[in-house]
Amino acid sequence: MRLDKYLKVSRIIKRRTVASEACEQGKVTVNGKVAKPSTAVKEGDILEITFGERVMKVEVVTIAEHVLKGDAQNMYKII
Repeated sequence: MRLDKYLKVSRIIKRRTVASEACEQGKVTVNGKVAKPSTAVKEGDILEITFGERVMKVEVVTIAEHVLKGDAQNMYKII
């Protein structure tokens, strides 16, 4: 799954366009490397997202195309 779509489906970032912009600005890394919006995300990958001065580090647990709002947090584990 594309990184920008994963960030939206997992509800880490609310909109896909915002997720794409964050990736293009270098605010998202996958396994320690700056990632483009089209970067493929796999289970077990470590994502690091910078929100202003706050950094969120998560591990991808599952990947799904559509998820209910209540189940979205089960897609990742905060490290």
